[in-house]
Amino acid sequence: MMDANLPSMAASQASFPWLSLIVLLPLAGAALMPLLPEPANKTSTAPRNLALTILLADFLIMLGVFSKVFDHAVGGLQLVERISWLPFIGLEWSLGADGISVPLVVLSGLITLLSVAASWEIRQKSRLYFTLLLLQASAQALVFLSQDFLLFFLAWELELVPVYLLIAIWGGTRRQYAATKFILFTALASLLILISGLALALNGNDFTLNLSELSNKSLDGGLGLLCYIGFLIGFGVKLPIFPLHTWLPDAHGEANAPVSMLLAGVLLKMGGYALLRFNVQMLPDIHVQLAPGLIAIGIVNVVYGALNAFAQDNVKRRIACSSVSHMGFVLLGIGAIDALGISGAMLQMISHGLIAAAMFFITGSFYDRTKTLSIPNMGGLAKVLPITFAFFLASSLASLALPGMSGFVSEISVFLGITSQEGFTSLFRSITIFLAAIGLVLTPIYLLSMCRRVFFGPRIPALAQINDMNPRELTIGLSLLIPTLVIGLWPRVAIDLYESSTNILAENLSAHSLFGVSHLLNLG
Repeated sequence: MMDANLPSMAASQASFPWLSLIVLLPLAGAALMPLLPEPANKTSTAPRNLALTILLADFLIMLGVFSKVFDHAVGGLQLVERISWLPFIGLEWSLGADGISVPLVVLSGLITLLSVAASWEIRQKSRLYFTLLLLQASAQALVFLSQDFLLFFLAWELELVPVYLLIAIWGGTRRQYAATKFILFTALASLLILISGLALALNGNDFTLNLSELSNKSLDGGLGLLCYIGFLIGFGVKLPIFPLHTWLPDAHGEANAPVSMLLAGVLLKMGGYALLRFNVQMLPDIHVQLAPGLIAIGIVNVVYGALNAFAQDNVKRRIACSSVSHMGFVLLGIGAIDALGISGAMLQMISHGLIAAAMFFITGSFYDRTKTLSIPNMGGLAKVLPITFAFFLASSLASLALPGMSGFVSEISVFLGITSQEGFTSLFRSITIFLAAIGLVLTPIYLLSMCRRVFFGPRIPALAQINDMNPRELTIGLSLLIPTLVIGLWPRVAIDLYESSTNILAENLSAHSLFGVSHLLNLG
């Protein structure tokens, strides 16, 4: 049980409903979209321009609110809004922001804005396409800002619908299969989330759906364990964890580049965020006991994802498998149960969101020119696409955790978090570091070999005359790679956003006995 007096439960009320504005502005834009005249031809840009304007305004509001109004030195909830919505079922419009949610809200705002800018050539059913992106933006923000379980669950379900339609309508040749697989995996996992959340809400004498109040509930071991496992599986599908990851390569392989940017940059981060919010914050006793198991799953993710990437001859599928590997470091950081490890997990989510979105965008850029994603069917592109090559190589170096890039800081923080955790035996820590290091060694091999095969080697005659990235594409690429470099050189710019909140989580975990961990491992 979480101590009711923990500072993380302190909440400052909002003088203006900033968070509601952030959530509802894209929804208002989606409502305006049908009012636009039906495009008489495929040259109309009004839907795209409306979506771009709305999301740019929303992103600027995020930056203003979270830099000027939000106090990053405070670890508790801020800008809290609570309005009774459907009192007969206990549903509230309850929003709040803390250090765990703020950076992910900003990340989702940036990537969604850039995904609209990357959808420059969308003409088929453009009103529907950009309406779905606006709905997705609202749902994503609501997931990260909800402080009512039922509201969180509704937002979690709502964001599945736009992604399903975006893949099913604008995807590749096997789009129906990929979209159906995505919705089946995620919808079935949502049942476990709903059951686990309602079990927590109904436990005890006081029924509540408020997340802060749920954190203060006392649970018996059996119920707590079942809820923890239910949340882990439900959120693990979205993360994704092995073996619940198989929807991801298919979804990425068939989705267009802007949708892949959202999948990798935002949707996977929802799984990591929810594990911190529910499994770590609400069920710290169980989390401390099961932390070694979470680390074991993370190791499997890291190594399996890297090995699986070698088997992919499709560029996007290889990057998708690398995402499975990199999100394993999020599990390792969460399982480290200390401040440094959790900080590394947060930084890895931010870093991977930027890097993976950049890689999928640049992949889409050269797909528009080559009309292929098959690695064996490409070669010699560095000479005809030198700028594209430079961007793809830079994002690959960031992904393999080159020092000076954000990936290096996040992954080294996870490693140090595990090695400094005295609750684990030295043998367990050594095995964990050794196996995770295998993933680090494999990553540059499969990424740099892909760069070599795509951009060097024999030139394909059919690809000899194609144009390089244009100014719009350069702007999108720089918008993703510059933050990656800034965080790599000056990580405090990101760490200061969430450190107060992650420290509170770590302090709460340290208050619980680590005897269960050592006893469970029985090592050393």
